[in-house]
Amino acid sequence: MQPLAERMRPRKLADIVGQTHLLGEGKPLNQMVKAGSLRSMLFCGPPGCGKTTLAQALAREVGYPFVKMSAVDIGVKQIRDLTEKKAGLFASGENPKPLVLFLDEIHRFNKAQQDSLLGPIENGTLILIGATTENPAFAIQSALLSRVSVFYLKPLSNDDLLQLFDKAIQKDPIFQNKEVVLENADPLLRYAAGDARAFFNLLEILATNQRRIIINEDTISKVQPEKLLHYDKAGDMHYHLISAFIKSLRGSDPDAALYYLARMLVGGEDPVFIARRMVIFAAEDIGNANPMAVVFANSIFEAVRNIGMPEARILLSQCVTYLALAEKSNASYIAINRAIDYVKQHKEYPVPLHLRNASTDFLKSQGYGQGYKYPHDYHGFVNQNYFPDGMNPTSFYQPKNIGQESKFLAKLKSLWPNRLRIKK
Repeated sequence: MQPLAERMRPRKLADIVGQTHLLGEGKPLNQMVKAGSLRSMLFCGPPGCGKTTLAQALAREVGYPFVKMSAVDIGVKQIRDLTEKKAGLFASGENPKPLVLFLDEIHRFNKAQQDSLLGPIENGTLILIGATTENPAFAIQSALLSRVSVFYLKPLSNDDLLQLFDKAIQKDPIFQNKEVVLENADPLLRYAAGDARAFFNLLEILATNQRRIIINEDTISKVQPEKLLHYDKAGDMHYHLISAFIKSLRGSDPDAALYYLARMLVGGEDPVFIARRMVIFAAEDIGNANPMAVVFANSIFEAVRNIGMPEARILLSQCVTYLALAEKSNASYIAINRAIDYVKQHKEYPVPLHLRNASTDFLKSQGYGQGYKYPHDYHGFVNQNYFPDGMNPTSFYQPKNIGQESKFLAKLKSLWPNRLRIKK
């Protein structure tokens, strides 16, 4: 017997649950079906949201021949054989309708493999429907991306999953002559997390060898004590979570940052990577508002490298809470970017003679170092020009009036009273 998820796969578009933003009245896929033709497209979305089901139903709805393949199992030769055979039938008039090729995990195709699809798509013998869980902007070559319409499928909502539950209980033979008691749907929905396949798989486990199926926290925890999180250290989720983590730190929300930290750690992220990002964050987003932040973050980074998991989680947690609640300033980050932009956009000014290194008598005879005033001979500060001749003094560093940096702002104003009025 096929798995429950396969037995419950809808054959008609009208039976598909969810994705109303694509299938509702006037929506793009609905319009395609009404027109009676399909175009090449890419379905992007998490596992279990219905990419395969939707592709099959679309082809069936317009009467196009359908072939399902996985990018893991085929290469250029199989694509060429398939399209050449179809082209022959197309030319002879035996089967004038284009072939719908559903290519699962298309992001696993390399550039040459993706390029092999371009010709058949352009000459109309092939309608490609690719499916991916990755960001198409990074996973798909631009030449192929420009030839397809990209549609994003959403995880199924709790209401969608409960509709599937009702359909399964009513229609599938595994539930015949069995009493199903839904005491608490929350753990079932929480485990599925919008994934219909995971939802059906868990239902099937609960129904095995049971005459009375009780669904609650206890029964689900016994058959499925832990759900593996969707996490790929080289994929989109890696970048989404670290982005949300850093933004939560920047927004001074320690609880949100701890949540994303936990997501990464449970998903198997390298704790050293997380610690390294916090060192960068301390310099970029806290800076001189709390100069000790980068020192603290770096000490945590070294400790995490030396200690490792699981104890490293405690160090990371301490660092997260410290950085999240520290005063924030990105003035140093902005300052170096301003300086780099200035250097790129202006000519190279010669270093003034009085600032050059006069390491030999000859260099001294050339004027190197002459006229330089040693600040320690002037109680620590003397007003002299440090910029190159011909370059106007420019305010790259503009301290913020926050935390420790407020002292730097006052100091800068006292030393260089006109400097902050000069904009880059």
